[in-house]
Amino acid sequence: MSINISTQIYELEKSSQKPLAPYYAKADEVCAFNSQKVLEAFIKNRITTETFNEVTGYGFYDGGRDKVEALFADVFGAEDALVRPQIMSGTNAIWLSLSGLLHYGDTLLSISGLPYDPLQNMIGIAGDSKHSLMKNGVKYHQIELVDNDFDYPAIEKFLKENKVAVVAIQRSRGYNHREGLSIAKIEKVCNLIKAISPNIIIFADNCYGEFVETKEPTQVGVDVMAGSLMHNAGGGIATSGGYIVGKENLVYEIAERLTAPCIGKDLGANYNQHNKFLRGIFMAPQTVANAIKTAVFASYMFEKLGFKVSPRFDAHRTDIVQTVELGTQENLEKFCAGIQMHSPIDAFATPIPCEFPGYPHDEIMAAGTFTNGSTIELTCDAPVIPPYTAFMQGSLTLEYGKLIIMGALTHLMKG
Repeated sequence: MSINISTQIYELEKSSQKPLAPYYAKADEVCAFNSQKVLEAFIKNRITTETFNEVTGYGFYDGGRDKVEALFADVFGAEDALVRPQIMSGTNAIWLSLSGLLHYGDTLLSISGLPYDPLQNMIGIAGDSKHSLMKNGVKYHQIELVDNDFDYPAIEKFLKENKVAVVAIQRSRGYNHREGLSIAKIEKVCNLIKAISPNIIIFADNCYGEFVETKEPTQVGVDVMAGSLMHNAGGGIATSGGYIVGKENLVYEIAERLTAPCIGKDLGANYNQHNKFLRGIFMAPQTVANAIKTAVFASYMFEKLGFKVSPRFDAHRTDIVQTVELGTQENLEKFCAGIQMHSPIDAFATPIPCEFPGYPHDEIMAAGTFTNGSTIELTCDAPVIPPYTAFMQGSLTLEYGKLIIMGALTHLMKG
């Protein structure tokens, strides 16, 4: 099948070039800043070809693993890091973090509203797992956002009236119809929390946010944060794994949850993944810039075709997620099918709604990716519920992203 792009979509793409140029340039500026930060971390940590060596079995004395984790800590402005192939997803990294930091009788406070669906099961808000935090004695409270910002008075009041162990922030929108949270907003709320109680642990889910701005949450007051190498930080090269970065004592507590008490970070075979982890984070600033440009392009195209989008093409971006309200299930399925049929892998497949682990509704996902489900590659997924909003993210290059989106739009707009 050749790529079929209609004249209407071609003309709309031509009209986008001049208005989108400043936003592409901004993404390049952020990329240049973050690329320097990453390169300096490689040089500082004396990465060599020996760093890539596979260590098997228990993983004793893995100097390469130590260098990988020191590099990640430097890149994210943290004291220490846990970067392992045994961490299978962002959800797994978040679970390890929260279950490692919270104990019976502790209170977890979410200040970014309702967490994304699988995390609701982990906490115990939804589902009926006997392993959830709430089933194991952790108390939970949440404070909603107000106009896409933290409710500072409500946060201050709750913290002054209650003993809280961990405050959680979800940087990206998840499946919520809200904007991502900027580093400036995160810094402001961290300052407020620490002024009230310096001992509160501030945790951030950083999925989809890495390298979108020039600072990371751990550089503005967050004590520990987690993410997936299937998202931004893997650069489209890592084929598994996740990371947790933050204060040294907190990272060690979480490492004990991954391995065992008193073992912490000292064990764990690397499964020959160090080369991919390091190449991934090396390429991540450029890959994220391409994902941002692709999202800007998609936002412009959809808005001009009359769809409601978030963020708008000219908005400040804090993550790589782009949403579009498609209005009907038919439109949602057609757009996802259009993404899939123009993707490099499994282009012949047709996405259909189905049950998805951890989610309460049927989901549909288009993911013609080199790494199964990698969302730093161009993917599109959605809960099949009104207003039938597609959540799109990723793209290894702008050129491929534009072609796939233009083909998908052509498919969507056909009668």
